[in-house]
Amino acid sequence: MLYGFVAGAAETSASLRCNRASFERYALVPRVLVDTGTRSTATTLLGRRYAAPFGIAPLGASALCAYRGDVVLAQGAAAAGIPMILSASSLIPLEQVREAGGDWYQAYLPGDGARIEALVARVAAAGFHTLVLTADVPVPANRENNVRNGFSLPVVPGPRLCWQALTHPRWLMGTALRTFVRHGMPHFENMDAGRGPPILSRNLVRELGRRDGLTWEHLRQIRRQWSGKLIVKGILSAADAQLASDCGADGVIVSNHGGRQLDGAASPLQVLPAIAARKGAMALMIDGGIRRGTDVLKALALGADFVFVGRPFLYAAALGGAAAVAGAAALLAEEILRDMALLGITQLGELGPQHLQSVVTGVGG
Repeated sequence: MLYGFVAGAAETSASLRCNRASFERYALVPRVLVDTGTRSTATTLLGRRYAAPFGIAPLGASALCAYRGDVVLAQGAAAAGIPMILSASSLIPLEQVREAGGDWYQAYLPGDGARIEALVARVAAAGFHTLVLTADVPVPANRENNVRNGFSLPVVPGPRLCWQALTHPRWLMGTALRTFVRHGMPHFENMDAGRGPPILSRNLVRELGRRDGLTWEHLRQIRRQWSGKLIVKGILSAADAQLASDCGADGVIVSNHGGRQLDGAASPLQVLPAIAARKGAMALMIDGGIRRGTDVLKALALGADFVFVGRPFLYAAALGGAAAVAGAAALLAEEILRDMALLGITQLGELGPQHLQSVVTGVGG
């Protein structure tokens, strides 16, 4: 059921499939006889230098899947020299994740000015560099796959859950019982200024507040209070990207939440060029469907400054902790470095529409 929760999406999974298919609509056009011996995957984002043009997307409840999931993701990212975004629906206090190397925090916020102010103050006090406001979750999605596989938040104990645990002893002993023995009942630690409810709480949904009341005015409130970098995640409209810029955002993440919210929503790659044309001085990032080095290069060629990858890093954390997370990052970075040589570039800034051809229409760029 945990795998179904992570790998699944909303309703028919149309957006999930579209995210992957969108990359197949573009073919790469390499240049040859270019000296690429000095190529580098390093890039600068929001004033910071990273070893590669990708980071780890926010992964809610990751500590249910991997022991100390949020911490090992932060440690693995720090070892690899890339950013990791801590989810508001995480189960380890954000202060501990900050100590482990995480410096991006992603918020799910209700339209409540007082709660917003208190949480932003907590994130600032912990020393985070970047605050990411997720804007595409005004209400819970219709995730029918969770009904089929038996997953729910709050977690509902029962015969099916017990059977799943007993038939997965590595998870039962290495993640579940290990967590309970060493750290007690997991809570949603980072939704508000104080500790949130336990994962078994029937009051979870009520305590989330009215996320459908969140507006651009609340983003302006955050901008007035938050002195660090401010990002809006969940943008698919060029008009919304412009509004984010008008409100003082330092960047946007073009995303359909990995296909987990509005089923049938456009894939991020489909709308990326239109948003790139209106981003102004903002940093432009993207997530959704990125699995290979060539996917990263295609996104950068279409105007992205940086990409984020989610599910693969959680699988790595579940398999081997921080070392596996760093290893997964190394694999992707090695692919990008190899693909840069094959494409005939030495710096990521050289990428552009001239390196792509549409497979559907046969028209360059």
